[in-house]
Amino acid sequence: MPQIILCLIVPFLGTTLGAACVFFLRDKINPKLEKTLLGFAGGVMIAASIWSLIIPSIESSQDQYGNFSWVPALIGFAVGIIFLLIIDSIVPHLHAGAKNPEGIKSKLSKSTTLVLAVTIHNIPEGLAVGVMIAGAIANNSQISIMSALVLAIGIAIQNFPEGAIISFPLKAEGNTKLKSFLFGMVSAVAELVSAVIALFITSFIVPILPYILSFAAGAMIYVVVEELIPEAKEGEHTNLSTIGFAIGFALMMVLDIALG
Repeated sequence: MPQIILCLIVPFLGTTLGAACVFFLRDKINPKLEKTLLGFAGGVMIAASIWSLIIPSIESSQDQYGNFSWVPALIGFAVGIIFLLIIDSIVPHLHAGAKNPEGIKSKLSKSTTLVLAVTIHNIPEGLAVGVMIAGAIANNSQISIMSALVLAIGIAIQNFPEGAIISFPLKAEGNTKLKSFLFGMVSAVAELVSAVIALFITSFIVPILPYILSFAAGAMIYVVVEELIPEAKEGEHTNLSTIGFAIGFALMMVLDIALG
């Protein structure tokens, strides 16, 4: 039980600590650092999607599906992409640095839409952690509680810059440092909630585990391709985002293989 709680809390703490940077750093993140951090977050999420989610999804299906063990992974991946596409199209949100919000038209404040943008990012990450914990509880041979903890740590590492990247634009919008921090922390609540939901559902319906694993992977990859990479490649210093991506990918790969 303590390990399960740790897996759930660690990613939340990553975002919270990142948001707390608003108290200690300058009012604006250095553009070069921001590019590097965006790339790093994308690298971590892609590596986690492959080694922590898609590969275990396929391996978990081999006994039941044999040569067609890729089918649950394919279906879950596609549904995950579609799910985030729908969420992205419906929920009003504004990415830092963008002029116009996405999603349906609303009268929400700019600060709220900025928070919602990060909240959308956090949902698939929470799903990933929750389903990994469920797999470990179900004694799945491909997933251990250590694997779940490694994934949680990897997501927490990339959540740290995400927390900082959301709190500084909120401060720039005229919010106090405390309010900007609290908004950043609240954006991580969706990650915790989605992790608990995925854990609850998968624990009671164990056969859907391969589908939910790849579903989370599809949702995470959607976020990377739709949001993180385009933001990282805007303007100057785009080579830094590439370097950041490589470091994040390599770090998460090594963590998962060596410790998971």
